[in-house]
Amino acid sequence: MRLKPTRPFRKTALASAVVLLSMISLTSCSTSNISGLGFEKNLSSVNDTSLSLWQGAWIAAGVVGLFTLILILWPVFRHRRKGDEVPRQTQYNVPTEIAYTLIPFLIVAVLFYFTAKDESKITKVTPSSVAVHNIAVNAIQWSWQFTYSDVPNAPKITGTPEIPPVLVVPQGEKVRFTLTSTDVVHGFWIPAFMIQMQNLPGVTNHLEFTANKLGEFPGRCNILCGRNHSQMLFKVKVVSPSDYQTYISTVKAA
Repeated sequence: MRLKPTRPFRKTALASAVVLLSMISLTSCSTSNISGLGFEKNLSSVNDTSLSLWQGAWIAAGVVGLFTLILILWPVFRHRRKGDEVPRQTQYNVPTEIAYTLIPFLIVAVLFYFTAKDESKITKVTPSSVAVHNIAVNAIQWSWQFTYSDVPNAPKITGTPEIPPVLVVPQGEKVRFTLTSTDVVHGFWIPAFMIQMQNLPGVTNHLEFTANKLGEFPGRCNILCGRNHSQMLFKVKVVSPSDYQTYISTVKAA
């Protein structure tokens, strides 16, 4: 027996198609004129890649939320009880149930595709022999150690909870980070740059990005790592390439 789609189902399917097409177009098209939604544009190479995904995900969530709200309010006002007559009872509607299963799957699939595409760009790193700058970031309870591989036999710049260390990086030049941990799991997080990667004991992770704007930006551990987790802070200082070389010279002198 062939089931003929009901009129409400056709309306639902049409509206759902509009939502999906809106999500695809909003996630894939240029979002240069859209607010950063909490993040400043063009701060780092990671922002350049992930900001459009961040914006598209919020816009898509707004479209889906609005559509869901309409679906909730429509029966509340359109089909509210007007008398003592019991409405016609329907056990199930196969086309509607298929649509309610397929539509969330397609939404997740679209978001997964764009997330995986951007993640592959963000996590891609060049070999250490090719990278312009290499900095080792070791996490300890409860601070950070930075070692600049530009300096042979460089000393470790170690911070404390009372005196957070400063991570100096050059503007406009790619930096390759080697992330390790001495004790427990930590999280190397620079919120303004939309960057986070874990420091794992016994495991070496790599992260690479280019800072585009001069200034100072807060960094912190975002994995609950122990008693003084909240004090596990550091500062990222983006300087000009010439100032970076000057800083490296002071590290060599040390």
